Amino acid sequence: MGHIVILKIVAGYLLIINVITFVIYGIDKSKAKHDRWRIPESTLISVAIIGGSIGAVLGMLIFHHKTRKPKFFVGVPVIIALQILLAVFCYYRFGRL
Repeated sequence: MGHIVILKIVAGYLLIINVITFVIYGIDKSKAKHDRWRIPESTLISVAIIGGSIGAVLGMLIFHHKTRKPKFFVGVPVIIALQILLAVFCYYRFGRL
């Protein structure tokens, strides 16, 4: 597979997972307002870990959701930092795409 194809696949995945993550944070905020069954915090963190960290941050900021919990206001930026480090490592280890 060519480098451009791989880059498009990765970019497509990241776009989709971040949109999904953003929507999940919005749904959970709505459920919190209406005192309904909530999405587990482990799920919210997990979708950030698998690539939805930007969607998580946007969901936190736009919906004002989970902004007081250290697991989120510290954890999600740490996840982003680790994902950036992984991307930089892959760039230098495996070469330019």
